[in-house]
Amino acid sequence: MTSIVRTLLAASLLGATPLLAQSNSTGSSTVVRTQSGSVAIERLAELDNPWGMAYLPDGRLLVTEKAGSLRIYHRGKLSPSITGLPAVAHRGQGGLLDVAVDPDFARNRMVYFSYAELAEQQPADARETGDPRFGNFVDLTDNQLKGGAVARGRLDGTQLRDVQVIWRQTPKMIGRGHFGGRLTFSPDGKLFITSGDRMRFDPAQDLASNVGKIVRINPDGSLPADNPFVSRQGALGDIWTVGSRNALGSAIHPASKQLWIHEMGPAGGDEVNVMMAGRNYGWHVVSNGDNYDGSHVPDHITSKEFEKPVLSWTPSVSPSGLVFYSGRRFAGWRGNALLGGLSSKALIRLTLDSNKVSAVEMINLDKRIRDVIESPDGAVLLLVDGDKGELLRLTPAAGSRKKLGNSPAAGS
Repeated sequence: MTSIVRTLLAASLLGATPLLAQSNSTGSSTVVRTQSGSVAIERLAELDNPWGMAYLPDGRLLVTEKAGSLRIYHRGKLSPSITGLPAVAHRGQGGLLDVAVDPDFARNRMVYFSYAELAEQQPADARETGDPRFGNFVDLTDNQLKGGAVARGRLDGTQLRDVQVIWRQTPKMIGRGHFGGRLTFSPDGKLFITSGDRMRFDPAQDLASNVGKIVRINPDGSLPADNPFVSRQGALGDIWTVGSRNALGSAIHPASKQLWIHEMGPAGGDEVNVMMAGRNYGWHVVSNGDNYDGSHVPDHITSKEFEKPVLSWTPSVSPSGLVFYSGRRFAGWRGNALLGGLSSKALIRLTLDSNKVSAVEMINLDKRIRDVIESPDGAVLLLVDGDKGELLRLTPAAGSRKKLGNSPAAGS
């Protein structure tokens, strides 16, 4: 990471510059000040542990709740849960996760969703052994054998029909989190899935497992013939890249058409990466963070074997959700990457110069942001994490539209 990026990150995290926004309440909405002008935040709905969202072509919004509900938000109202979803293993980080809409939805009505599932056969003597590298972050009572999965179904009103599982993490593991689960369609119609390391470290480097990887499949679950390991003996053909920890944000860069992801580091070392076919991104061999028990992990710069992150954070910001903004409402944000922040309780704005980050703005919202997307009208929508979660809508505050588009400070 370059010295200029380190400087920008230090300033954004410590609040030594205007990079941290200030907020005040104005009636039913909130206004925050950003580098590019004031932003109004409107609360649209309350949700139970929301995780992912995606727009249907007609402007209705699909939203997942981790306990297993897939709902539609439209014209100020939330629908009851859509029926037809498979059983979801809701515990800890597991549950119903992301949702994506088929690029050809107008014809096939297909909706895709990721979730944690239990193994059909549960071993009678299974137990969680823990790992000192996680300190006290492992639930030692969780003895369920489970893994991540992706399914799709045809949306018919408020029902999913013809539901089929098209991908599974392998192997399933006892307890723990780090399911990953973000879903992103590429311009060629392939589906990228972020597959977390299940808090198990070693599988992220094992080509016989799709745990700790970014995977790429066809929409029906079959393997693309041009996947990098599809013909390698002993390797799983769905693997696109190797060495990920727990990627909770993914998006296609609108200019380069490359997949970008961000992922949680251990104690520090959250990363933003550009994912290139067949490359190894280093976890758990290298990281810019260390383990929770203080044991050291070598930094990326110590090895030429692994791809280095475009950006990393220490201390952690806990990124979740990612979108490249292209709308007209926030002209000063156009072409920027927007990330949600969980522990940082922020909307994080990255100004980009090709595959480099030239500036970082931490917009303090004092809420754990689980997901971020752009609405068809150019507003920014956020999901607030938690059992009293929220759906928020961000637009330029009254009188700030001109400033948002023309402020010389935008992106600086």
